[in-house]
Amino acid sequence: MEPELVLTSLDRAGVLVFALSGGVAAVRQKMDAFGVVVLGFLPAVGGGTLRDVLLGAPVFWLSDTVSLWLALAGGLLAWFLHPLWERFRAKVWADAVGLAVFAALGADKALALGHDGLVVVIMGTLTATAGGLLRDVVANVTPLLLRQDVYATAAVAGGLALYATDALGAPRDAGLIAAALVTFAIRAAGIRGGWNMPRPA
Repeated sequence: MEPELVLTSLDRAGVLVFALSGGVAAVRQKMDAFGVVVLGFLPAVGGGTLRDVLLGAPVFWLSDTVSLWLALAGGLLAWFLHPLWERFRAKVWADAVGLAVFAALGADKALALGHDGLVVVIMGTLTATAGGLLRDVVANVTPLLLRQDVYATAAVAGGLALYATDALGAPRDAGLIAAALVTFAIRAAGIRGGWNMPRPA
């Protein structure tokens, strides 16, 4: 599979599911339709926007309006089908998928621009978590990033996985998929197993 096709497919999937997570959060807070759409946009494009600004790269959605339409679609899906999403804990799992995808994409973009391993991991983590942080703050709930749950740690692991696969000479598409799978596996294990980060005694 062509690396660019993998990159585009992951990006589209990440935007849609993160928008869905934002829309579901807005519905839970009894926001109106506009609020649902706005809260869908925050996780869908927030992390990637901040990443691009910090890296001095063109902001991705300015030249890729498909991302904006997908963000809108995710919010509307949450609005119209919210009883279904609640039944399947959609916010938690959509967020986990978005976290995995954006950790891989953020790390890959920093790597492609020639940054070292630390910046690669930071940008992967930032891309994956900043949008969700904005969503939770606006929705007036405790951000997932600040809870005990294994969350940002999973994104860190994904960034490390991408950097490691590149250092080992693996194809770019394999590295992207590996990073997303590592992030998702750790986050999913945290959700299912109730894993938490340690707190002071």
